[in-house]
Formats: sequence, structure tokens, C-alpha cells
Amino acid sequence: MSVAPSAPGAGPAGPGAAASTAAITPRQAWWLAIRPRTLPAAIAPVLVGLGAAGGLGTPLRLDTAIGALGVALLLQIVANLANDLSDFKKGADTPDRQGPLRVAAAGLITPRDLQRAIALVILAAAVVGLYLVWVGGVVLLVVGALAIVAALAYTGGPLPYGYKGLGEVFVFLFFGVVAVVGTGYLQSLTFEPLYLWAAIPMGCLITAILVVNNLRDIPTDRRANKRTLAVILGERFAKAEYVVLLGVAALVPVVLVWGGASLPVLLPLFGMWRTKPLTDAVLAVSDTSDRRLLNRVLKGTAEVSLLYGVLFAIGLAVGAR
Repeated sequence: MSVAPSAPGAGPAGPGAAASTAAITPRQAWWLAIRPRTLPAAIAPVLVGLGAAGGLGTPLRLDTAIGALGVALLLQIVANLANDLSDFKKGADTPDRQGPLRVAAAGLITPRDLQRAIALVILAAAVVGLYLVWVGGVVLLVVGALAIVAALAYTGGPLPYGYKGLGEVFVFLFFGVVAVVGTGYLQSLTFEPLYLWAAIPMGCLITAILVVNNLRDIPTDRRANKRTLAVILGERFAKAEYVVLLGVAALVPVVLVWGGASLPVLLPLFGMWRTKPLTDAVLAVSDTSDRRLLNRVLKGTAEVSLLYGVLFAIGLAVGAR
């Protein structure tokens, strides 16, 4: 599974967004609600898990590969819908928000319809997940249940962990450890140390998306009492956190090669060529900046994550042995 707090999606941003909502059709509204630009965050870790398993000599199981990808995408959509609904109810999505348009706050989709959609998508994920449980055993039933809870509880429920400074921890665990290790396990039906190593950079890169999101939203999150780490520890911490996460993602392939993997494992480093302008933009943001500029950094970080994941999967598949 590859689910956690949703990364930013596409759509109009900022205080002027309301003026453009009248032209949005219901189909477009649902497309905005699922936040298609966040979906690479669900795809890339699954690809890396497949690559790690292939690098260990495991034949590709197409059924569990498709199943893992399907569950990852469905639960990412659940997380996006639930985040939209919960932030609206808690008052975090205000007209001052500098991020992409949110459908509940904009009045494009009613909370009741969002609740129904969440239930339907969870049901679809559960149907696919039950097949994966049949293949991989009861441990996946527990993991799947936790994944659903994580998707719903980021900003929803009685203890929304995204409001308590725990968003990064859960993103790393579910986009990294659960997604990569779970996918690899479904291929080989064994737990391998390589799966954990492969999980680290993917967890870091997807967490970096959340960090930029939280850095952008510090003013509105603070007013809504949404205590992300960026709110609790400030802008300087969030900037340093972003740089460290990218640095760890770059370091892991080097460590794997130093430990005996062959040079193709370094392929994902070519996917990080765009990180310097992204890092420069993050470090340059200040209280007086137009925080909407960070939406470009979010998009760029998501693109780097997908490219890194594809190249890392290829590198692991041909160079891990």
C-alpha cells in the first residue's frame, strides 16, 4: 500500500480561486477531488518494490503487481478525499489558503457526497486487498486495515495525526516501508533487507512533498491550529528537513553500491538533477514571499519522486544481485 497524507494536487490556487469555480463541471470537480498529480506518489514506491524483488531474482508476479498498484492508487484517492473533507470541517481550507483549490471548501462537492465516495473507494480497495491477503497471508490484512486508518486519520477522526506534527512519520512509514516492503513481499513471499533499503529513499522523497506543502501552508495552518512540524518548529526547520530528505534519497543508492550492488543502482541519481532549483526555491521562501510559488516546487518534487522511482526500480532490477 502507498498511502499517507495527500500531496498537493492540481487546480486554481489562492484567494481568487472562488471566482473561477462556476465554470467547473461536476466531472471536473471530482477530478480535482482525487488530485491526479498526487498519484505518482502511490505509483513510484510500488515500482521500486517490484524492482527490488526482481533484483533478487524473483520472477514477476503480474497479479500481485497489479493488485498492489491498484490498492495503492485507491487508498491514495481515499486519503485525498478524506483530507479535503476533514480540512473543510476543521476550517483549515480558508480563502487565504495559497494551495490548489479544495472541492468541499469551494462548494463544488458536498461533504455528504465526499463521504459516499470515500466509502465506495475503500470498498473497491478492500476487494482488491482481499485477493492480496489470500496470496500473502493474514499479515497483509492487518497492514491493509492500518493503511485505511492512516488514510482517514491524517486530518480526520478524533486524533488527526496531521494536526499533531506526525504527518512526516506516517508518510515515511506508509510510502516507504509499507509500500515498498509490502510490494516486494507480495512478489517473493519473503521479507528481504533490500526491501527496507529500497524503502528509505522513496519514503524520504514523498515526505519531502509533504514538507513543502506544510511550509507553504504555515500561516493558514497556524490560524486553524493545525500543528504540523513546520508550524511547531518553524520555517528554518522545514527548509532544513526538505534538504536532508533529498540528501538521504541521494545517499542510499551510493551506500547500496558500496555494499556490493552494481553500478546501475546509481541510476536514480540522474533523476535528481532538478533538485537544486527546487531546493533553492525552498530556501528562498520567507514570511514576505508569495507562498504560491511553492506550488511549483511541489509539482517538481513529485516529478522527481516519480522519475527517481522508475530509475531506482530499473537499477535495482538489473544491479541489486
